[in-house]
Amino acid sequence: MTFDDRYIVWLDIDNTLYSASSKISQAMGERIHAYFVELGWSDDEASELHHKYYTQYGLALRGLVRHHQVDPLDFDRKCDGSLPLEDMIKPDPSLRKLLQDIDRSKARVWALTNAYRTHAQRVLGILGVEDQIEGLVYCDYSLPNFACKPEPEFYENALKRAGVTDPTKCFFVDDSKINVEAAFKLGWGHCVHFCERGLEVVEGGKRKEIGAEIPNGFTAITHLEELRAIWKEIFVQQ
Repeated sequence: MTFDDRYIVWLDIDNTLYSASSKISQAMGERIHAYFVELGWSDDEASELHHKYYTQYGLALRGLVRHHQVDPLDFDRKCDGSLPLEDMIKPDPSLRKLLQDIDRSKARVWALTNAYRTHAQRVLGILGVEDQIEGLVYCDYSLPNFACKPEPEFYENALKRAGVTDPTKCFFVDDSKINVEAAFKLGWGHCVHFCERGLEVVEGGKRKEIGAEIPNGFTAITHLEELRAIWKEIFVQQ
């Protein structure tokens, strides 16, 4: 791999590159719950296990694969793959302009997601920004013991994939406080929590108001446009 000394921007995808107001997390939560029920659990058992595995592993599927030998690609087809994304999100010219204004002589732009490749590419394509993303690190469901955020192994693999030797050169934005904290602990230099305060999301099958948690001390933003000021050193100066 050719050494690249530029900064690297890591963008989470779901509930970060598009707003939580799209209700995709709610639709996803319903599909994951149905998948648990299909495996034989009652509604209450499914809800409890869904939340337990999400909390424990950062991804409910991680627990299903580890403890119940679920085929992750089957899960992906029935959950992520069945989402009517084209009806829920649209091309976003302002997001595209934001990414275009990152000075590529100073920084590369990659995506870092807990979704599988097909879902990630689908979302980026619908938003109209796929050509602005130079690399994609995703949960590889084809592997028997795949890693995901916030596991350190996932971030370390991402650095290897991108050929990054200095984590302080990483710029990272994610809607999950836990994921941001994990990157910060590993020495990633510029971590931002995307926090659309007041909106509602579903995490681990549970509804949650964004911003209701105790502030974590990280820089938090409500709109991605705020990155222009926070990360001004990597943007083209107007």
